[in-house]
Amino acid sequence: MIVKFLGTHNAESKNTRLVSLLIDGVLAVDAGSLVSELTFPEQRKIKAILLSHGHYDHIRAVPAFAFNNSDRTTNVIATPRTLEILSSHLIDGVVYPEFTSQASFLGKATIKLVPLRPLKRQNIEGYQVMAVPVPHPLDGVGFEITSGDGKTLFYTGDTGPGLSSVWGSVSPQLVIAEVTWPNRLANVAREAAHLCPEMFKQELLELRRMKGSLPRITVIHLSPRHETETVREIKEVADFLGISIHIPHEGDEVVL
Repeated sequence: MIVKFLGTHNAESKNTRLVSLLIDGVLAVDAGSLVSELTFPEQRKIKAILLSHGHYDHIRAVPAFAFNNSDRTTNVIATPRTLEILSSHLIDGVVYPEFTSQASFLGKATIKLVPLRPLKRQNIEGYQVMAVPVPHPLDGVGFEITSGDGKTLFYTGDTGPGLSSVWGSVSPQLVIAEVTWPNRLANVAREAAHLCPEMFKQELLELRRMKGSLPRITVIHLSPRHETETVREIKEVADFLGISIHIPHEGDEVVL
């Protein structure tokens, strides 16, 4: 399993992109920067798109993808609430065409909305996918994704503290987690249902307590304005736990 990080931040600039992952070139996970970081031929290889929740920075590129790939229909897979947000606030026939309808200017549907039931495994393009509820608004979920050869990752999506129930539901070899702000903004992180390094340390301690050891850990969704400070504190967490925590940049890949 090869995971390419198209976007690894919570804010966009010349050098930072909104969160989007691409697994083996065919399964997209969140769509903050899905099209801007891929060529047209690379976009054509994508077979399905998973969305963790309905916040703009995670669904933004769905309309652009639908327009760029209008010769086919691509499944967009998420919880019912996320799909409702996407269809009523973005591809609503006002902001963007209703790409799910044959009545769009393209004359056919280029997006099919497929609902996911949390905690139910579903075969998606050869991967076993399970959506797991996480502490974040708009019915946020993370995804446990298992490839045909048994490689398993868990992507938290956006989440706040309180992942003990999540850890009991998944058994990944790789965790891709969000850590958004530094410790001095812990109150901001908590109120927005995000993590800071100290909160993340507590979540990893609980994961280790429950599983006996820690899998590989990767951190994304950093705030660019506070990145230097947050990265330093994440490294302190890694030192405390005696592990390595990978912090990828846009375009980086992880092989599992």
